[in-house]
This record gives sequence, structure tokens and C-alpha cells, in this order.
Amino acid sequence: MCLAVPMQITKIDGFNAHCAAKGVERDVSLFLLQDEVLNEGDYLLIHVGYAIQKINEEEALSTWELFDQMLEEDEDSA
Repeated sequence: MCLAVPMQITKIDGFNAHCAAKGVERDVSLFLLQDEVLNEGDYLLIHVGYAIQKINEEEALSTWELFDQMLEEDEDSA
């Protein structure tokens, strides 16, 4: 199973971007989205260091909410 994490672009430098989410920051490749118009503030799905899809803010927040619920349930069962 693969997992893509939503992150927000904070800086773009060519085909690379600095992204952040929930206090975590990463440099990611934009190479797979080179035909997309991307701007600082946009949300992306990140998988193993590559941006694979542009998403809207609502989708990003909804995904993080689901991740938080899964973590909470996992902590409760431990």
C-alpha cells in the first residue's frame, strides 16, 4: 500500500519546492507536475519526496483529519 501526504508549498525553486504540514518541512520534487501551474500556498500530495497531485485546501484538511483520527484510534488501542 502506498501513502501520499498532503503538504503546502512554502517556496518554489525550479522543479523543487519546500513544503510544510503539521510542523514537518520537506524539500520535494515537482518534476512529475511540470505541466501544472503551481504557486506558493498550493497543496500537493507528496509520495517519497515527489509531488504527485495538486489538491485543494479542503481535500488537504480532510485528509489530515482522517490521519489524526487513525492515530488517535491507534493510541487508544495501545
